[in-house]
Amino acid sequence: MHDQLTWAQAAIGRALRPLIRLALGLGLKHSHLEELLRQQLLNEATQLWQDKGVMHPNISQLAITTGLNRKEVTARVRAPVAPPAHSEMSSSVKTLTQWLQKASELPELKRLPITGPRGTVSFEDLARLASRGDVHHRSVLDELTRLGLCTERDGYVELAADGYIPTGDLKSTLAFLGDNLRDHAAAAVSNTLAEAPLMLERAVFASGLTADDCDSLHQLARDRWRAMHRDLVSAMNVAVEESDGRGSQRIRIGIYVYHDENDEADQ
Repeated sequence: MHDQLTWAQAAIGRALRPLIRLALGLGLKHSHLEELLRQQLLNEATQLWQDKGVMHPNISQLAITTGLNRKEVTARVRAPVAPPAHSEMSSSVKTLTQWLQKASELPELKRLPITGPRGTVSFEDLARLASRGDVHHRSVLDELTRLGLCTERDGYVELAADGYIPTGDLKSTLAFLGDNLRDHAAAAVSNTLAEAPLMLERAVFASGLTADDCDSLHQLARDRWRAMHRDLVSAMNVAVEESDGRGSQRIRIGIYVYHDENDEADQ
C-alpha cells in the first residue's frame, strides 16, 4: 500500500506541474488551489459513493473518504458550488466546426456570403443549422469575429483559423483547456483503474532531437490531424443526425504535441 501511494503521488505531481504553472501565471495562490482541491475531493467522493449505489452519502462517509473534517464537509454540502459552463455547447463552436468541415471538402467555401438566396451556402444557413435556429446568425458571427476566428468584409465572411482555438478570449481558452485536459486525464485514469473497457489513449516519444526535428514532426502531426479531423467530424455529424438526441453518451477525440528541453521532461 505504501508503494502504491508513493507511485500515485509521483504521477499526480507530474500531471499537476503544468497546471500549477498555469495557476501561478494567472495569479492564483495557495489559498485558491487549496479551496479548489477541497471542493474537488468532495465532488469526487460523492461520485464514488453514488457509483456504489449510495445516492446520498452521509457526512461521515464523505469525511472518511476525503480526509476533510465533518464540519467542513457539512458546510460544503449545504452550500454546493455551481458547476462551470462547458465549451462544447456553444453555438459558435458548432457553426465553426460545420464550416471547417465544408471548407475541407470544398476550399472555396472558406469565404461565404453572410446571407444568400436559396440554393447557395451562406453563413446564415450554417449558423441556423448548427444552432437549430435557437441563435441568430449575427450573434454567432459577432462572436467568431471577436475571437479572431473569421473576418467580415463587404457582406462576406472568411475563415481565419483551422480550428476552434479562441486565443483572443482567455475565458474561452481556459474553458477549452479544462474540458480537453479533463477528458484526456479521465481516459487515462479510467484505463489505470480498470473502470471500463480500455479507451484509446496513446502517445509516442523520442529524445535527442533538434528544434528543427521537432518542428517537422509537429507539422506532420498537424497534417495528419486535418485529414482525421475531417473524417471524424463527418462521422459524428451522421451519428448526431441518426440519434436525434436520443442517446445519453458523449465522446471527445483529440490529439496533442509537446516538445521542450529534455531536463524539463524528466522532472
